[in-house]
Amino acid sequence: PASPVRLGSSACYVVLAVLFNEEDGVLLVQEAKPECRGKWYLPAGRMEPGETIAAALRREVKEETGLECEPLTLLALEERGPAWVRFVFLARPTGGTLKTLREADAESLQARWWDGDPAALPLRAPDILPLLDLAARYRRSPPHPPTLPQELPCAQLCLRLLVAFASSTGDLWVLLSTAGPPRLPVVACGTDPAEIRRGLRLPVLRLLRGCLPPDPPAGPLGLLGLQHRAGGPGGADGVCFNVLLSIPPHSPGDGPPELRDPAFRWWRVEEEGLKGQILQRLRGAATVPI
Repeated sequence: PASPVRLGSSACYVVLAVLFNEEDGVLLVQEAKPECRGKWYLPAGRMEPGETIAAALRREVKEETGLECEPLTLLALEERGPAWVRFVFLARPTGGTLKTLREADAESLQARWWDGDPAALPLRAPDILPLLDLAARYRRSPPHPPTLPQELPCAQLCLRLLVAFASSTGDLWVLLSTAGPPRLPVVACGTDPAEIRRGLRLPVLRLLRGCLPPDPPAGPLGLLGLQHRAGGPGGADGVCFNVLLSIPPHSPGDGPPELRDPAFRWWRVEEEGLKGQILQRLRGAATVPI
């Protein structure tokens, strides 16, 4: 890639927080923006250059609600390619005072804990309703471990792929790149201007089509973790997403499909602890949804 990803020019990152109080009320803000003034939404806003993802979340919640918070886990990743990525977090309040109408400003009019049906309110947009359902399900029975960004630099918007094949007999293989020391494959997103608003799935499919037969298809992407460091190499604001996807068996008892590209190979996972961790994530869909 010719140039690193930078917020405000080649990328837009948004943070959104779901917080509950002890009575299961959800924290909502009343919007002050002219185009949606008076409507309700979850605390959300754009990351600023020089911020970590967690710092942006704390700032937005503080500015819009008056409360301080700590992120607990990433709930979902919503994306439209590198041009727009939204990080949805479950967080907990740690202090502060709830903003009232007397403290209305350009960030919000007020904030409140809402214990009724959010759909009964005039919402800025209904896209928060499935996120609230996702948060409620996570609180009842977490499908994946707590997942928070790791502060490691990345110049581009990339995906590090854990492509796994599990046979019906319980054997497991992982796809490795052999261009250099064996490693998990990495693909960069949005390096072509025509792809800036295309989804993250496109470069993954391109890689798989180059090394795998067209059948069987890959399973859905799931997020295992991510890395980002504010002001990385060359002032970059890139993110590396560690994603899991599976290649389903094409017949009982068979091994993984034959690869068409010699730059890749299947590695059979023999270590029982590692194999168990990967299989648990695969079979339980224990990843952050993208």
